[in-house]
Amino acid sequence: MKIIFAGGGTAGHVEPALAVARLWRERNPEDSLIFLGTAKGLENQLVPAANFDLKQIPKVVMPRKISKSLISAPFAFAKALIKSRQILKGADLLIGFGGYVSAPAYLAAKSLGVAFVVHEANAKPGFANRLGARLTPNVAVAQAVDSPALSKALITGIPLRSDVAKAFADSSPDWSKARADAKSKLGFSPTAPLVLAFFGSQGSVALNAIIEKSLPTLLSNGQQLLHAVGKLNSLPKSEDRYKSTAYIEDMATAYLAADLIISRSGAISCSEINALGRYALFIPLPIGNGEQRFNTKQVIAQGRGEVIDQQEFSASWVASNLPRLIAKSGQSPMAGSDVDLAASEKIVNLMEYALSGKIA
Repeated sequence: MKIIFAGGGTAGHVEPALAVARLWRERNPEDSLIFLGTAKGLENQLVPAANFDLKQIPKVVMPRKISKSLISAPFAFAKALIKSRQILKGADLLIGFGGYVSAPAYLAAKSLGVAFVVHEANAKPGFANRLGARLTPNVAVAQAVDSPALSKALITGIPLRSDVAKAFADSSPDWSKARADAKSKLGFSPTAPLVLAFFGSQGSVALNAIIEKSLPTLLSNGQQLLHAVGKLNSLPKSEDRYKSTAYIEDMATAYLAADLIISRSGAISCSEINALGRYALFIPLPIGNGEQRFNTKQVIAQGRGEVIDQQEFSASWVASNLPRLIAKSGQSPMAGSDVDLAASEKIVNLMEYALSGKIA
C-alpha cells in the first residue's frame, strides 16, 4: 500500500508524523510511506534522517490579516493542490498532522477519493485541520478541543518520540534513581535542584536575556541551571553550576534531570514534559492563534506546571517566585505521566479502521 504523511514546517507537525510512521512501518514493512513537505521546513532534516521518502509541494501561507500576500495566496494554494494531487494519485491513505502542507493535501485526497485521517496536536486547532475535519469523519485529537469540526474526534494523545518513550520505560522501575542518574549524565550534582530553560530550537532573545539577568537567583542556594539559548543566539559563558548550550541533543535526559523546566508551550514540549518532567513554568509564544496557552491545560490539571504571559516574566518575577516554583516541583509526582504513551498505536488503529472501509 501507499501511505502519505502530511505534516511539515515545525517539529510540532513533523515529530508526531514520524512517530506514527515508524509504528506503521513496523507493522507493515512492505508499504510505501511518503512524506509531504516544503522546501524550507524542518522535515527536510528530520524525515530523511528517519529513512523515509520526502516529496515537496509549494509552501502556502494563509495570511491572518489583509495584505499583499492575500492576493497571491490563492495562486500558491492552487499550485500546491495540483502538486499534492500528483503525489497522491494511487495512494491508499493520507494522514495529516496540520501545517502548511496539510490543507492542499486534504483537498487533493478528497478530490481523488483517497481516504484520509486528521490528527490535531494543539488544544486550539489551526486552519488546515479545521478544514480537514470537515471533509472526513476520521479525526483524532491530542485532547478535547473546543471546535465544532473536531467535537466528535477520537482522543488519542500526542505520539511521543522514540527516545522519550524509551526514557519513560527505562525510568519506570525507579524514577528517583533515573532522575539522579540523568543529572550526573549531564555533568550536574545528582542531589541539588536543577533548572532547565529552553525556548525552542531557535531560542528567544527576550527570554534568554531574562534568564541571564536572573542567574544570581537561579544559582542561589546551590541550585543548578542548564540553559539552551537556541541556534541563532550568542552563547553565554558557562560557569560553576551553569551550563549554556545552543541546542540540547538529548532532550529526554534533560527532561528527566530537571526539577523545574522553564519553556515555551508548544504541543510537543507540553507532551514530552508531561511524560518525563517534574514541574514546568510555561511561557506561551505571544503570537499565532493562542494555541500555546491552551496546550498547557492538561499538564496544569495534573499538577505538573503553571503558565505566565511573556510580558509578566521578568528577573524580578523570577526572584520573587523561584523558591515557590522549586517547592512546587518537590510536591509534584516523581513519576512521569503515561497519558500519551499509547498515542501512536491509537492513531495507527484509526488509520487501519479508515482503510477497512468501515468509515465512508
